[in-house]
Amino acid sequence: MNVQHKQLAQYFLSGDEDGALDYMEELMKVHSKAFLYEEIITPAMYYIGELWEQNKITVADEHLATAICDFSLSRLESELKPIKGQHQKNYKALLFGVEDEQHYIGLKMVADTFKEQGWRVRYLGPNLSMEHSMSQIEKFRPDVIGLSAALSYRLPVLKKVIHRFMELEWKPLVMIGGRMAKKFQLDEFESAQVMVVKDLNHLYQWFNEGREGAINETS
Repeated sequence: MNVQHKQLAQYFLSGDEDGALDYMEELMKVHSKAFLYEEIITPAMYYIGELWEQNKITVADEHLATAICDFSLSRLESELKPIKGQHQKNYKALLFGVEDEQHYIGLKMVADTFKEQGWRVRYLGPNLSMEHSMSQIEKFRPDVIGLSAALSYRLPVLKKVIHRFMELEWKPLVMIGGRMAKKFQLDEFESAQVMVVKDLNHLYQWFNEGREGAINETS
């Protein structure tokens, strides 16, 4: 049984920035960043969420853990280098959490993954309304719009946003991710223009299979 994610969770919960970062860097000596993100950090944050749901930690503890995780990811991102053989592409991705969606750690890891693959990325963070996102989308004209949502009651908002983005003239690929994509069947959304991304492994598979043909490269 892998207990590494619980060890990392303890660093987050204790507010130990240096300990968390050192632990993550040690893991990266023997594992890929994809493994660190999907198999260690993601379950660590889920574990912290479960502790909160069980009233074993307070909301302040959960916020502290999220802040330390965010700090560690930012430090790792500052050292980010494209994968060997990758170069700056013309492809662009814009990523954000839908309105009232407060979770953003997974979205931040997705943004780092796109950067690692050589994409130009605009990460707008959580809790962004469709109206406010549209100004950036129309300026940036991304090839991929990534949306994150965690809870099922945000499904109506997600549907509305997806339909609006499908009407954009340059036909970007709309990716749906987050805990909702992992826990619920969202097959109804799948189409040539909409992709449900279950996890980071799924995203890496998409990159590795060279499915850029599903996107319109911008000039």
